[in-house]
Amino acid sequence: MKRIAIDAMGGENAPKAIIDAIIKVIPEMPDTKFILFGDKEKIRQTLPADQINDQLEVVPTSQMINDEDEPVKAIRTKKDSSMVVAARYVKEGKADALFSMGNTGALLACGIFIIGRIKGIARPGLMPTLPVQNSDKGYNLIDVGANAQTKPEYILQWAEMAAFYAEKIRGIVHPRVALLNNGAESDKGDSVHQEAYKLLQDSDLNFIGNIEGNELMTGKTDVAAMDGFSGNIALKSIEGMASVLLHSLKDSLLNNGLVTKLGALMIKNAVYDLKNKYDTARYGGAVLMGVNAPVVKTHGRSNERPIYYTLKQIGKILDENLIGEIKEKFSQK
Repeated sequence: MKRIAIDAMGGENAPKAIIDAIIKVIPEMPDTKFILFGDKEKIRQTLPADQINDQLEVVPTSQMINDEDEPVKAIRTKKDSSMVVAARYVKEGKADALFSMGNTGALLACGIFIIGRIKGIARPGLMPTLPVQNSDKGYNLIDVGANAQTKPEYILQWAEMAAFYAEKIRGIVHPRVALLNNGAESDKGDSVHQEAYKLLQDSDLNFIGNIEGNELMTGKTDVAAMDGFSGNIALKSIEGMASVLLHSLKDSLLNNGLVTKLGALMIKNAVYDLKNKYDTARYGGAVLMGVNAPVVKTHGRSNERPIYYTLKQIGKILDENLIGEIKEKFSQK
């Protein structure tokens, strides 16, 4: 049976949204045990008694890591926090994967310092999957913030792991890999990006060259590799613009008179289709690639729906033995 360790206290809607998602996904994942870590009373108040069975376990903890906590200090001083105890379960082999909506930096620290890096991986990278214009399979960005300082060889390793994920989990044969840069030419960017371009070009990857920020959502590539500083800015910019556009569209359709409202009714199905196409929830969470077990993060404001898809994503990662195959791949280098 697969075992997912869940930080039940992280995130604005915890633990209710997490428990609601687990209850929804249990019938679809009968071979999975969900281990909840956190305040026992708060979890019990939310978890219906008739839902407690062999697939659910509650491990009480006395502390939680807050968003404002300094990550490394928090995992060292809050040893009985829900996130740290869950990470230790994975480290000790009592769980197979770690999921949290909590403090991103602390979760990365748990992955790197408690669960540990895969041998041969210099720096783990954080990788979400986002939608694109002309495909329902989306694309992967790596790294989006686990590393502010980057070396060319890090970018190569992130691209290799992301391409492996795209093939194994998303079903893309020989995925296209691009390097986020400030121009299409091979000599663009600083020395780090110029050297990264050469490493990617000389690798076995299906490297298609540089990609600029305005092309990320067009479907030009299946994997976009980047330094963590630029990646975090790119991700936040995409998320922010998507939110602004959706709210602006809704406001324009509903607050510009009767004729506009009638028009909104006529195009309602098209608007729903557009919203669904760019729905990030269905792709699951961001994966910390390069550590010894799946460590997956969703947004702190997530409700039941993205958590449900993230739990299914973790199940597939475990079914496909993704981490085991990455370990084998990099041990041969």
